[in-house]
Amino acid sequence: MCGATTGGVSLDGVDLSKETVIQGVVFRDDAPLAGAYVRLLDSTGEFTAEVPTSTTGQFRFFAGPGQWTVRTLAPGAEPVDRSIHASRGAINSVDVIVA
Repeated sequence: MCGATTGGVSLDGVDLSKETVIQGVVFRDDAPLAGAYVRLLDSTGEFTAEVPTSTTGQFRFFAGPGQWTVRTLAPGAEPVDRSIHASRGAINSVDVIVA
């Protein structure tokens, strides 16, 4: 078991009918990774936002529907890019494993 919250990041207080949520967990060696940074890049590769991972490796962005890239930067690791097509009204999850 990796220690991440069962079912993913809590959605308490989030109205999915009005939001496009991109969220996930960053892992290293099968454990959640705190202290990494996750960037959100738009469909043209432009920087939109950045958040640090929580103590449980979790991150969340509120964005518009469409194509996005989640770029993870972690100490001692190469950047990892993951593409995601995010939809309004859905939990758009993308977990990342860094080496």
